[in-house]
Amino acid sequence: MPVDETVRIAMGVEYDGDAFHGWQIQDNRRTVQGALERAVGGVADHRVRVHCAGRTDAGVHAIEQVIHFDTRARRSERSWVLGTNVNLPPDVNVLWAGPVSPEFHARFRAIARHYLYRILVRPTRPSLLRNRVVWVHRALDLDAMRRAAPALVGEHDFTSFRALGCQAKSPVRRMHYLALERRGELIELRIGADGFLHHMVRNIAGVLMAIGQGDRPASWVGELLRLRDRRQGGVTAPPQGLYFLRADYPEGLDPPPRPAWTRDRGHRPA
Repeated sequence: MPVDETVRIAMGVEYDGDAFHGWQIQDNRRTVQGALERAVGGVADHRVRVHCAGRTDAGVHAIEQVIHFDTRARRSERSWVLGTNVNLPPDVNVLWAGPVSPEFHARFRAIARHYLYRILVRPTRPSLLRNRVVWVHRALDLDAMRRAAPALVGEHDFTSFRALGCQAKSPVRRMHYLALERRGELIELRIGADGFLHHMVRNIAGVLMAIGQGDRPASWVGELLRLRDRRQGGVTAPPQGLYFLRADYPEGLDPPPRPAWTRDRGHRPA
């Protein structure tokens, strides 16, 4: 391969979104994309543009965001990881890196995305988890939330569950699963789909919490799907409880597996 030929590198990235104004670069704002482009550019020794699997809002976290960039630089996988991390602030960290096909695109070639939403249910506000969960002081009826959830699975028009300013061309998405589990004082909502609309997960969480608190019946979910009207859709849940988990890609375009030296020190989310 000629030394000046461009190669495409993919990375897995985790971040705490609390102190960021979201993923996307904004003038005079601290963003995840901005931090990564500066750090990766320092290793590549030239400016890079970083693309992600799922753009996150201010306050939203990522357990394994997938990104890619093009570069003329030749670095080992270990050098990409460690060199980038040296240049990153402590609330962003690269987990793995490796070359991918030129046809790979972190956003446009993803066939599924997965999110986690964490709800802390107890009378008193959290300190240790204050920016990593949404706190609800009223009891939630998990059984009612579970009765409501299956109506969302499958292919639907999710107009009632997207932000009014969402710019997606179509509101139709196919949801693969929606699971709710209680872990002590935490309720975890896990959700996967072929794609998500702006604020879709947070709006779903807000609707399910209203049902869990007894403010609405479980049948409200089906009614909202039929109405196709965001103004009827209830409150958008706060961003602090939301985590981007991972993205899936077609066979043959999968990002490289984590190298052994990183697998030995961590785990890939299920």
